[in-house]
Amino acid sequence: MLAESNQPWLQAVSQTHQPDAVSLQNLLKQTVKDGGEGLVLHRANALWSPGRSDALLKLKPMPDDEARVLAHMPGKGKHAGRMGALLLRMPDGQQFALGTGFTDAQRADPPPVGPIVTYRYRDRTPKGLPRFASFLRVQPQ
Repeated sequence: MLAESNQPWLQAVSQTHQPDAVSLQNLLKQTVKDGGEGLVLHRANALWSPGRSDALLKLKPMPDDEARVLAHMPGKGKHAGRMGALLLRMPDGQQFALGTGFTDAQRADPPPVGPIVTYRYRDRTPKGLPRFASFLRVQPQ
C-alpha cells in the first residue's frame, strides 16, 4: 500500500510486542533517552480507526517531586472565593504556583501552609521549575 500511494510523507510505523511491564518500561526509558516524548500503545486485536480511540494509549514518563506549601493564592473566575493555587518552595529554594489537580473540596479546604505536598510534572524548564505540574497529595507528617 505504501508503494502504491506514491506519497513520500507516508511512512510505516514500526511496532513491537513487549512481553512484560519491565520490558515496556525499558523501551520507554530508551525512547525518552533517544529524544522521544513517549510511546503509543495499541491494543493488538483492535482495527485501525481514524482519530482518538480507546485502542490507543499514550505512555509518557510522569516524574513526581515534593515541595513545601508557603501560601494559598486566591482563585479567579470559577474558583473565586476559594484557593486558586498553592505557592510552593522546592528543596533548592525556588518557588512556583501549583494550581492544577485539585478537587473542588480541596479548593474549598486546601492543604495547610507548612506541610510538604507531592506533585507530578512532565518536564523541567531551563531554570529547573516543573512544567505542567499537577497536585497529587499532602505528605503525611
